[in-house]
Amino acid sequence: MGVVVQKFGGTSVGNVDRIKKVAARIERTVNEGHQCVVVVSAMGKQTDELVELAGQISSTPHPREMDMLLTTGEQVTISLLTMALHELEIKARSFTGWQAGMKTDQVHGKAAVLQVDTQRIRQSLEKGEVAVVAGFQGISPDDEITTLGRGGSDTSAVTLAAALAADFCEIYTDVTGVYSADPRVVERAQKMDEISFEEMLELAHLGAGVLHPRSVECAMMHGVPLVVRSSFVNEPGTWMKEANEMEQTLAARGVAHDLKVARIKVLGLPNHQESLPELFHSLAEAHINVDMIVQSEHDQERIDVAFSISEADGHEAKALLQRLQSKLQYEKLLYEANLAKVSVVGVGMMTRPGVAAKMFTTLSQAGIHIKMVSTSEIKISCLIEQSHALDAVRLLHTAYGLDVKDDKLVSVES
Repeated sequence: MGVVVQKFGGTSVGNVDRIKKVAARIERTVNEGHQCVVVVSAMGKQTDELVELAGQISSTPHPREMDMLLTTGEQVTISLLTMALHELEIKARSFTGWQAGMKTDQVHGKAAVLQVDTQRIRQSLEKGEVAVVAGFQGISPDDEITTLGRGGSDTSAVTLAAALAADFCEIYTDVTGVYSADPRVVERAQKMDEISFEEMLELAHLGAGVLHPRSVECAMMHGVPLVVRSSFVNEPGTWMKEANEMEQTLAARGVAHDLKVARIKVLGLPNHQESLPELFHSLAEAHINVDMIVQSEHDQERIDVAFSISEADGHEAKALLQRLQSKLQYEKLLYEANLAKVSVVGVGMMTRPGVAAKMFTTLSQAGIHIKMVSTSEIKISCLIEQSHALDAVRLLHTAYGLDVKDDKLVSVES
């Protein structure tokens, strides 16, 4: 048997007892004859606690120093898990992200993996060791420690799986697989046995927290067999596969939501060819991702542009555009927070009319005002007030026939 990459999230390694259970699960994988690479996150809420500590020192900590701080969380986990494996008499060695050869760009806090040098990991596997790797982190070309952004341990795992040509990559989490909606929000959400890479990528981008978008993108690009399953119970989980290998019997496969969205309106922007490139290039240079975009003519001389962004980037984007007002020559800037994005995803909607109409009708009948709309071949997203978001998710889940029957209701471990 070949290489298997397993990733365990913060909940899975949240305390010593859970770390010991993870070690026992790894032992079973080793006993099956696999070479095993394990990628882990920081324990429980440790990353959040480190962020809070930094906030007690500075309201604007330097990005480099934040990466130095946050990477310590995963280093605690790899050491403890390796010790637990040693107690089971399993040969194992821990590696930080940079020791594991995760080479990234220079963007602190949101680094992208450029290359993986697998030499040290392969040497460890050849010695019969389990390689225990700190997720979420790497090293830049100028030898600076970097982090991959929240959820980046998924990306670490899939990137390693691709570089090692692993048989498959297992993402262990606190749910039994990918659900048609967040089961903590929708009681009747159903677990999917399989989902297409395209649908999973959309759901990940749209707020489904079970997988990081870049990890899905990497798996799809490199053909890495990828499965999400629970670290607490033995169930098959959800496998990602190509869309053309799946039956498209449903218009919608899932409903996702993102509760931390902001909107910026740039009013009275000069109506000439360079205005939009200048506006969005400025945001891109600051590494601020823009989502929904709506443009309308103010008059023949001016246009209005509205777009949504992550609330985490909101104040930075607002301050940046305020500084650029004289350059961009717009008349007014409006910023709105406490918004949410609710989305319906499914490859089946490409061949079925009326999918968008159902979404708009369902929200309208519930008195939920839609502020912006964005569509693609396999998704429809609406920007609404944050206070209505969870009700909207439940209503849409029912409207698209995704509710599981009473006899199949499941509980979710927290």
